[in-house]
Amino acid sequence: MANILCFHLYFFVLYTFLCQTPMGADNSGFTIQLIRHNSPNYSPFYKSDELHMHRLGSNGVFTRVTSNNGDYLMKLTLGTPPVDVYGLVDTGSDLVWAQCTPCQGCYRQKSPMFEPLRSNTYTPIPCDSEECNSLFGHSCSPQKLCAYSYAYADSSVTKGVLARETVTFSSTDGEPVVVGDIVFGCGHSNSGTFNENDMGIIGLGGGPLSLVSQFGNLYGSKRFSQCLVPFHADPHTLGTISFGDASDVSGEGVAATPLVSEEGQTPYLVTLEGISVGDTFVSFNSSEMLSKGNIMIDSGTPATYLPQEFYDRLVKELKVQSNMLPIDDDPDLGTQLCYRSETNLEGPILIAHFEGADVQLMPIQTFIPPKDGVFCFAMAGTTDGEYIFGNFAQSNVLIGFDLDRKTVSFKATDCSNQ
Repeated sequence: MANILCFHLYFFVLYTFLCQTPMGADNSGFTIQLIRHNSPNYSPFYKSDELHMHRLGSNGVFTRVTSNNGDYLMKLTLGTPPVDVYGLVDTGSDLVWAQCTPCQGCYRQKSPMFEPLRSNTYTPIPCDSEECNSLFGHSCSPQKLCAYSYAYADSSVTKGVLARETVTFSSTDGEPVVVGDIVFGCGHSNSGTFNENDMGIIGLGGGPLSLVSQFGNLYGSKRFSQCLVPFHADPHTLGTISFGDASDVSGEGVAATPLVSEEGQTPYLVTLEGISVGDTFVSFNSSEMLSKGNIMIDSGTPATYLPQEFYDRLVKELKVQSNMLPIDDDPDLGTQLCYRSETNLEGPILIAHFEGADVQLMPIQTFIPPKDGVFCFAMAGTTDGEYIFGNFAQSNVLIGFDLDRKTVSFKATDCSNQ
């Protein structure tokens, strides 16, 4: 994730938690299902006199995952005996890490931290190992262990020791599914824009230490897919993350665009040619030649960030095609495009034109409610040269990342029914 929790506009500091639950597991891969934080379906935040668990299918694995403020948290169960860790799902970074004891200078965490000394399967990685050398920012501790310092674009930082650990998933037949020797960071000093529900980050980028790459060695292919429920969907709705062969995106309506990222490179870069507002095409560049790989698909950033000049032209066309007057008298909303409405807008419909793939974006994916009776455009302009297709726009789209074929596939999907 390039910009973890970095969208500072007023209305994106609010709202939801989401949870996930892995569904089907076999030798070819497995699926993880996301659940709203207040959902009766496995959510650890749902308040009830009795926890009702129901089977998800024969031999399927499941786990819980949470999300807040537009980010998605996936549950990993680490160690022996197992400890539940909820980490931010991030396609813009590689490292899988959790806050570990002893933890000095760490952010406040609601749940107990992972205690490596209590795990029988925790194995620190030496500083002369291949895994250590593959991580930028590593060093050698006095004990000759692989010490790391891993930073994010929003200035969040995790520092700790690289280690191997066992990851356990529950299964619907009652038998645990154990994946051994997963490399992760045991963070002993962590700071940044985290909140008390975040216990770390699950890196799903293209680098060698990401969870995708590590699972690829187990399931024979480096690919995964995600289907995220919309930001303000019903709390009972579910979404999924699938790995290996279970992540195939196929059938009618699939469109694919080339991955511009090189092998082993973290970000998933694709080429956005422009965005249509209704029948009007707004180009990414008004005059310059279009650059390949000009935007990153990042599950760890809620909003979509576009070049300021492109964004301004896009907003201008949105205003032309809307039959409503934008809000201009609310200082809390700043300069973002917002409308007063009790329900989400009926239009206009946008189409993101990636190279070889057109992705339709309905208002539920492009307008977000910061407060009752207000909906605001979920995109922003930037001049820093880093452009991001955020997770608001990714919702209700089955997106497949295939690192072997170097493609990203899109299929319009009701992610609540996955």
